[in-house]
Order: sequence, then C-alpha cells, then structure tokens
Amino acid sequence: MPPGPQYGTASLADLMPSLMHALAVPGFEDVLGLEPSTRVALLVIDSLGFELVRRHAGRAPFLASLLASSRSLSSGFPSSTAVSLSSLGTGRTPGEHGIVGFTMAVPGYDRSVNMLRWALHGGSTRDLIEEVVPERFQDQPTAFERASADGVQVTLVGPVQLAHTGLTRAVFRGGRYRNAFSMGDLAAETVAALREGERSFVYAYSPELDSTGHVRGVDSEAWRLHLGHVDRVAADIASTLPPDSLLVVTGDHGMVDVPPAGRYDTAQHPQLRHGVRFLGGEPRARHVYTRPGAEPEAMAAWRELLGDSMWILTREEAIAAGWFGPTVPDRVRPRIGDLVAAAHGPVGVTEQDVFKLEALLVGHHGSLTPDEQLVPLLLVRK
Repeated sequence: MPPGPQYGTASLADLMPSLMHALAVPGFEDVLGLEPSTRVALLVIDSLGFELVRRHAGRAPFLASLLASSRSLSSGFPSSTAVSLSSLGTGRTPGEHGIVGFTMAVPGYDRSVNMLRWALHGGSTRDLIEEVVPERFQDQPTAFERASADGVQVTLVGPVQLAHTGLTRAVFRGGRYRNAFSMGDLAAETVAALREGERSFVYAYSPELDSTGHVRGVDSEAWRLHLGHVDRVAADIASTLPPDSLLVVTGDHGMVDVPPAGRYDTAQHPQLRHGVRFLGGEPRARHVYTRPGAEPEAMAAWRELLGDSMWILTREEAIAAGWFGPTVPDRVRPRIGDLVAAAHGPVGVTEQDVFKLEALLVGHHGSLTPDEQLVPLLLVRK
C-alpha cells in the first residue's frame, strides 16, 4: 500500500486554513506555521509538481531559488485539478467537500459527471448547473466566503471562461473575479488586487502548463519552455509585492508521461468492462462503478490485467486507507467507485469511445506516486 496524502499535516487541504489564519480570519488552524500577513497572494500553477520543478531547476531559476527554503505538500486523492482546487477553495479534504474526481458518479445519472465542465462526461454539451446546483452540491461555506465575511478583500484572477463555472460557484464563491487574458495580465491583475483593502487575499490561477503537459508530455521542450514563462510570472509578481505581503506559489498536482504501450483502452481490453456500469476519475485514478452484485467479477478482471501496475481496492478499503481523508460522510460515499484503481506503474486506463481525446494525451496525473502527489510550497515575503 502506498502512503496516503498528508492530510492534517502537509496537504493542499491544510494550505488555505493556514493562509486564512495568517490573515487573522477566525476559525482557521495554522497547520503549516505561516507568519501573519495583511496581504496574501496564492499563485496556483496547474501541474506544477515539486519533483518537476526540482528536475528542471535550470529552466525555472526563480522558483528553484526558493526550493532550498521550501517544503512540499501533497495533493489529495485523486491528484486531479477538480479535487485539488476544491480542497484549496474550501480548506477541506476530498471526503469532506465531496468532489472526489475529475469525473465521478452523481446520483440520478447513468454516466459520470465532468466536474470541471459541470456536464455529463463524454462530449455532452448539456450543462447541469440548473439540475446539480453548485451551491447545494457543495453547501459548506468556502474559505473565501468566511474571509469576505471577516472584512478581507477577496479576489480571484484567472481565465475568463472559468469565472462562472459550476466548480467556481461550488468551491470559490465569496470573492470577486478579475479576468486575466495572458500570463502578463495575470501578474498585473494579481498585484493590483493585492493592493486593495486593508486586508487582501488574491487567488490567481494559470492552467496552461497543465494543458501543455497533457498534449506534449512533461518530457517535452514545449513543457520546459512554458515552465520558464511560469517562472518569469512568479518573479514579476514577487518583485512588485506591496508591503507586508506574502506570495505563495504552488500547484494542484504533478504529472507523469504515459507511453503508448501503457495506455489500456477499454475498447481493446473489453474485460475492463466486465460487470462495470461506467468509469469515473481519469486514466491513472479510476473510479469503477459496478453493476449490482458484479463487484467481485470486476475486481478479478482489473487485477488480472492491471494488478502489477495499479493498486486496486474496494471503496471501503480506499476509505479505510485514508485516500480521501479521515472523514467521508454517507452522502459522499456513493460518489466513490465501488472499486478504486490507482496507478503506480507507467499505465493509464482510457475510454476512447467515451472521451476520444483522453486516449491521445501523453501526460497524465491522478494517482498516489510522488511525481503526481507532491507540489511545492514556495514562499516570498515583503
């Protein structure tokens, strides 16, 4: 069994409570030991893995200069954007906030729901916001709402297309949104927002490193060049911080490349569909939702084909192992697969007949390996 995420000591779910404590917002615990500040900017670079920064230090000299005095955090499980961003926005573990996969089961639907698009998975254009109301689906107060209620000026800076998504409404409500149309614009808008109010918190998000890694791979020149752009943006923000500010740079997960030989598509391996209603998660972290009574059949098929390269547990085993956090309420349990499969070898399970693009991607994440789990906690104070 792999070590689970470091919930309660050094995970992304612990970052937001520590930042809110630094801003003197009541009711938050300072798990990470951060010093007080009146202005905090959190720069989240999608797919900025700790191990990736360390390996490519020459391409990111500013970020690398912070590594010696930094530490790593673990993402939650799965190490996926929707899951990690939900932990950041709420300050809670996946089991607590209930968003347990990039795609996952939602009662009432016969296939998984894409939590980034808030739509049925598999190319559907049907928006579920009116049916699965984000504020009800994740009804606990967000960290942003609690900070705003205490007088903190809360701002989100990111791509315009993310301003009103279901996920933004579910886990980031409570702040105002400022559109960023480029990397330079992200830096400028972040610093401008940080200067406003007596106390300010800015959440800035950039998705392009992740997109580049998925399409080209993290062992590509394209990915390394974009890491250099990320490094420059972080340096630009750090150089223009107002007094008594804290800049935190982190990621939501890391990434690994999966070679073509390691991509097991259900169209070529139909035994992976034995007893299965549908799949959730993503290639390296699959929720397997089985038909009634078919769990043993599905478990046998998955373990026979992939048991040497994936940890394959029942739902209850994964919960007991702490993969989703110390607490998983009854309302959340059905969202987790009857089986949960997490890759430790260079493999991934794709479904080209459901989501064709997925089978073409090079870079993937989601599992419990250090390359996917660990993200940097880089701090700059002024």
